[in-house]
Amino acid sequence: MALIDLFLSRAVRKGRLTLTHHDGKVREFGTPEPGYPDVAIRFTDSRVAGQIVRNPALAAGESFMDGRLVVEKGDVRDLVELLTANDKWEAGRANLNPSRFVRAAGAIKHRIDRINMERRSKKNVAHHYDLSATLYELFLDTDKQYSCAYFTDPANDLERAQRDKKAHIAAKLAIEPGMRVLDIGCGWGGMALYLHQMCGAEVLGVTLSEEQLKVARARAEALGVSDKVKFELIDYRRVEGRFDRIVSVGMFEHVGPPQYRTFFRKCRDLLTEDGVMLLHTIGRLNGPGVTDDWTTKYIFPGGYNPALSEIVRAQEGLRMFLTDVEVLRCHYGWTLDIWYDRTVAAKDKIVALYDERFYRMWLFYLAGAGAAFRNGGLCNYQVQLTRGRLSVPVTRDYMYEGERALRDR
Repeated sequence: MALIDLFLSRAVRKGRLTLTHHDGKVREFGTPEPGYPDVAIRFTDSRVAGQIVRNPALAAGESFMDGRLVVEKGDVRDLVELLTANDKWEAGRANLNPSRFVRAAGAIKHRIDRINMERRSKKNVAHHYDLSATLYELFLDTDKQYSCAYFTDPANDLERAQRDKKAHIAAKLAIEPGMRVLDIGCGWGGMALYLHQMCGAEVLGVTLSEEQLKVARARAEALGVSDKVKFELIDYRRVEGRFDRIVSVGMFEHVGPPQYRTFFRKCRDLLTEDGVMLLHTIGRLNGPGVTDDWTTKYIFPGGYNPALSEIVRAQEGLRMFLTDVEVLRCHYGWTLDIWYDRTVAAKDKIVALYDERFYRMWLFYLAGAGAAFRNGGLCNYQVQLTRGRLSVPVTRDYMYEGERALRDR
């Protein structure tokens, strides 16, 4: 108890956290301040405190999932916000890191997990993306865009922000009618269908998720475009042919650093001489690191968010031109807040699909991810690469013009 109290006294300085220990003793930490939550939690047994001190990232999530850490005032998003707002990335305090020993052991484990050879890749993808399609329908937009939206106005609703995300990416690709496009990690098919409908492209979408494949193919069939927009269950390393454009949104996080070079070399080989690719990925603002234990165990086994230096280094020497890099700082935080609110609203349905523990796991995932973008060291990178020096115009005007035209349609 003494260690957890010391830990929290250092972690919470702005805002207030009230902790009721398992034996009924109550402690308060921090000072109320506008903009910082006022949260009360309770530990239901004596082991929670010690487990959290040893490895906060893993034990806090597991304790919440198991009902051993109960949020009695506010909700879990408020709790995560309180802790991370007191430990902002730009301030460099890092109070919530696990011990040095835990970090060292985790680094070894995660480097092994990130190898992501083909059989492991499919298993890792299935762990997350082959969950019930109904679950995703409950919190995503109608197009099932399971990646960062693009808020031209923070007040926009999710549907508008996801449409604007597709327009933003399509404009950077500068697609002309009849071009062949490869969508690596196509999800439920929304981007591929958009690029055909709005830009006149012929698209091949590839995925390792059997559930996503079924939905994507059904959507193309229902729209009568399955001859122009095709979907295959295949690893990107096994794709053949040449493509004028390659797009990959929210897939690179599953590639793993040991395979980054393979990924970019394969993309280069698949592009035509004037080909253009756009990579959209979650990234880390710091240098290379490791994925936290809780996320690896429960949400994205084998997943890793790259540093920009890792992305750039992986394509160096492949004779592709790095033609544009954009950093989206706030957009995913806003996206995740909406997903969180929709998940809370759908609690009864999610519990019926799975159980209370799964629901709490999903809440903790969305709450933690949102805070990582608001207060932590995560962002989104959009990286454009071309085969030719003049494959895209030499100024960014074409992006703005193309994007406006797509939004107005």
